[in-house]
Amino acid sequence: MNTKRLFSLLEERREKMIEDRRWLHMHPELSFEETETSKFIEKFYEGKDVKVDKNMGGYGLRVTIDSGKPGKTIALRADFDALPIEEDTGLAFSSKNKGVMHACGHDAHTAYLLNLADALIEMKDEFKGKIVIIHQPAEEVPPGGAKGMIEAGVLDGVDNVIGCHVMSQMDFGKVYYHKGPTQQARAKFIAKIMGKGGHGSSPHEANDAIVIASQLVVNLQTIISRRMNPMESGVITIGSFDGKGQFNIIKDSVTLEGDVRCMSNSAREMIEREVRAMCKGLEVMYSCKIDLDYKNDYPVLINDEAMTDLVVEAVKEANIPGLVGVEDCGPQSPSEDFSYYTEKVPCCFFYIGAKPEGEAYPHHHPKFDIREESMMIAAMSMGAAALKYLEK
Repeated sequence: MNTKRLFSLLEERREKMIEDRRWLHMHPELSFEETETSKFIEKFYEGKDVKVDKNMGGYGLRVTIDSGKPGKTIALRADFDALPIEEDTGLAFSSKNKGVMHACGHDAHTAYLLNLADALIEMKDEFKGKIVIIHQPAEEVPPGGAKGMIEAGVLDGVDNVIGCHVMSQMDFGKVYYHKGPTQQARAKFIAKIMGKGGHGSSPHEANDAIVIASQLVVNLQTIISRRMNPMESGVITIGSFDGKGQFNIIKDSVTLEGDVRCMSNSAREMIEREVRAMCKGLEVMYSCKIDLDYKNDYPVLINDEAMTDLVVEAVKEANIPGLVGVEDCGPQSPSEDFSYYTEKVPCCFFYIGAKPEGEAYPHHHPKFDIREESMMIAAMSMGAAALKYLEK
């Protein structure tokens, strides 16, 4: 495992990595709209000794680095979409696209993987098998770019996949991991409660949709507190209660929008079943109509134990400059469409501490930023894991 040579090649690309990240940060694009980002990535590989498949499941690209020697095929994945957020960082390279921001680190993911791929191309005579680079769009918005790329064949011939995420609130200089169920499944539902409108002075002649919707909000919380096994985890959030009207008019309809997260398929099935049952029960109780649109999207992200052990071992052995620790961070609450890859082949998705100096803002915050040196740790960690995998 020639990590010394890989690290030397990456060091030569340190400034380019930062330059690429800052260009991407200045030119963010929303999920399923990443036309210029995809062109930027495609242009990076022009003239290089690789096979590039573009427009995979939208704007995704698959780049194959073939050593020409028989062996396994490992895929390395990074996402490149941004968020509908107005940036408030004050950075010299802030977003030039109003209302759009790289507030989750996908600019850093793309920059480190581009330059890692470049280094691996240069040293492809020194390993066997193939390395597939997955540049994926649309992680942030269901159904997710991973799903489309898989349907387009991005995993054809791929044995395993590795991915990582820079984390603004995890300590810089550390790599974090977890085995088994690691990030939550997600679902979204919209419930339209239809009663009967009327005047506030005569509630007996109406059927108040706000009262019914309020009862539904309260009842939904009992799914977690009274239906879910206390040894499992889950959460139901009502993020939108659209019941605005006049103070003396009884609303005839109200629309709720909800978010569901959980860490097992059994919990996922139970929550959906109970949400549907509660809506039907309220229809009977209040003589109303509830239209429910319930959609499951990202599944549970499950890290394969053997693949995770390999990644952790590789990172620990590699003597990565600036790395001060490798720790189990436990399960993480956000959802991630890398989970679609974990359903198809054994995978490992891990985390890179990127807490900046000064105040560290969470992901999806207008002031979100990372410590740029974390990109080099990400590149070296992913590269070391890929080389160890192909060696074994």
